[in-house]
Amino acid sequence: MSCGCKTSGDSAHSCGTKSANGCESVNTCGNSYKLSVFDWLSNIQNPASNRCDFVEVRFKNDRKSFYKNVNNIPLHIGSVVTVESSPGHDVGVVSLSGELVKIQMKKKRFSTEDPLKIYRLANQKDIEVWQEARKKEEPVKVDARKISHRLGLEMKITDVEYQGDGSKVTFYYTADNRVDFRMLIKEFAGTFRTKIDMKQIGFRQEAAKIGGIGSCGRELCCSTWLTDFRSVNTNVARYQQLSINPQKLAGQCGKLKCCLNYELDSYLDALSHFPSSSTMLDTEKGRAFCIKIDVFKKKMWFAYVDSSMAWYDFDIDLVKKLIAQNKKGERILPLEELKVPDIALPSVDLIQENSVDRFEKKNRGGFNKNRNQNQGQNPNQNRPNNNQGPRKDRPERTDRNDRPQKTERSSNEKPVNSERPRNTNPNAKPNPNQNPNQRPPKQQPKVQVDKVEANVNPDQKVQQPPKKKFKKKFPPKKDNNA
Repeated sequence: MSCGCKTSGDSAHSCGTKSANGCESVNTCGNSYKLSVFDWLSNIQNPASNRCDFVEVRFKNDRKSFYKNVNNIPLHIGSVVTVESSPGHDVGVVSLSGELVKIQMKKKRFSTEDPLKIYRLANQKDIEVWQEARKKEEPVKVDARKISHRLGLEMKITDVEYQGDGSKVTFYYTADNRVDFRMLIKEFAGTFRTKIDMKQIGFRQEAAKIGGIGSCGRELCCSTWLTDFRSVNTNVARYQQLSINPQKLAGQCGKLKCCLNYELDSYLDALSHFPSSSTMLDTEKGRAFCIKIDVFKKKMWFAYVDSSMAWYDFDIDLVKKLIAQNKKGERILPLEELKVPDIALPSVDLIQENSVDRFEKKNRGGFNKNRNQNQGQNPNQNRPNNNQGPRKDRPERTDRNDRPQKTERSSNEKPVNSERPRNTNPNAKPNPNQNPNQRPPKQQPKVQVDKVEANVNPDQKVQQPPKKKFKKKFPPKKDNNA
């Protein structure tokens, strides 16, 4: 047993209420079906003593009707009720109650004379019969289509609805021409063994029953909130300056979209300030006619009758002045002279961004290209060197040709880079983990710079280029047996 919140009688799409009384959440559960009316007076107590004894009952898809609560049963949105029908009884879900029912009855011009009645809240047996009848609707629709196709009838069976007690089945169909049902009803009655009712609907009502997603990305208006279908013709598209393209202007029903009527009043209001589109202007160069209208910019485009390739746009205020001059019998200047050149407005970068290629790496040629561009600059001037003193004490770099030649060291001179440098700290203790046969890394003492400077002219400043330090990829392994 379920309240049938989304699909009446289908427990797979209900909220799971296990009672025929329906759901207590009026705002969420009871308003999740097609063409629902939000009951904004549900939490407000009625100050008047006389309450509305009519309720709105929903059946399959968008079929609704109003019933009178003669037994004063406490009903609210979502209650499953058994109502009067012909023949037998039907089962539906209460979709609206309270004072809003009066407004809906007045809007749909429902007659209150001899209304149908509500028998009771649906019991367990009523709901089981109702759900069994709903399960037979889809296979019955397939069989009915096969029968109509075998008889050669030009019709399309859109939907099938069983009555709550299973005593009657209603077939909804669409057809362009009149259909002869004499043989069809005999076939249906002999196959389905129940009372047959045929109802013809329009293509818009068919789309409302089936539902779907429109070209705007939203659900179809006819299946969600639109109840009245006003006629839509091609003049609506012409007023809105739309191209007459049937593929773009037609909806899923194959007819013109209902949403073309939504903005029609605004367009008609704006076009009332425009001169007629059949306006002709008498100029000194010849006659000109209106070829285009822009409602938003309030402009009209004109072209000569003889040469319609060049278009000239004017404001509607200027066009009205030109029409007034023609009415006085005066010819206006040619369109080329009347056209005011458009002033190009400076573009403003709203995103505050630079050029598109700001993230790309420029000068991908390599280090040599940057080196040639930045001659005279030391590329390693920002690289730290622990073996040299402060930057201000270092000598400046000179060219290769100005470098001093290496002088031969005297026999008394000691080599700068010795194999085993002496330990400058006499108190340092030897490292027991260090291999005595392992040679320590060579160090560049500061004495070398001083000796090289001694062999150079003191007036000429020389700078020794710093040596690059390379990291060993494969450091020597430690011998644990040492």
